Amino acid sequence: MSRIGKQSIPVPGDVKINIAGSKIVVEGKKDKLELSFNPTMIVKHDAAAKAITVARPNDERTSRALHGLTRTLINNMVVGVTTGFTKKLKIEGLGYQARMDKKSVVLSVGFANQITHTPPEGVTVEVLDKEGTQIQVKGADKQKVGQFAAEIRASRKPEPYKGKGIRYENEVIRRKEGKSFASGG
Repeated sequence: MSRIGKQSIPVPGDVKINIAGSKIVVEGKKDKLELSFNPTMIVKHDAAAKAITVARPNDERTSRALHGLTRTLINNMVVGVTTGFTKKLKIEGLGYQARMDKKSVVLSVGFANQITHTPPEGVTVEVLDKEGTQIQVKGADKQKVGQFAAEIRASRKPEPYKGKGIRYENEVIRRKEGKSFASGG
């Protein structure tokens, strides 16, 4: 039995769950999320126990793989509509900065042109400090938040020599030593 899949998902009181066939809709104070899961998975909502359980029909390889995945996706939806997800990015480098332009974030990261990223629906971006070196991406959908943060990071990945670029807040960059000139004679 899957260690993750057999755990029930606790549902807070202010979250509405609607399961129809192989589709689940989770609605909370932050947002409304939908998921079409594999029809072989058995998803049940117990309103009295305030929990959702996911079961698999058999012990085939695909069923075992989908068991934990389906449970985790539904759990991420419940967490997303109640508390939401946040990714913080940090910009390092002389003259590197971010600024907001309406809903889009505009990056000046050492290229001739500025790079503009417009967040998808349900995702908000904000620049946290006036220097423009910290960006926060928030939203209810974990996949969209992570994807948009990765797109911002991909604009200028951190380089290993000086550490310049855009990185996640707690990301550790392995630094390399530059060229050293030996005095050979």
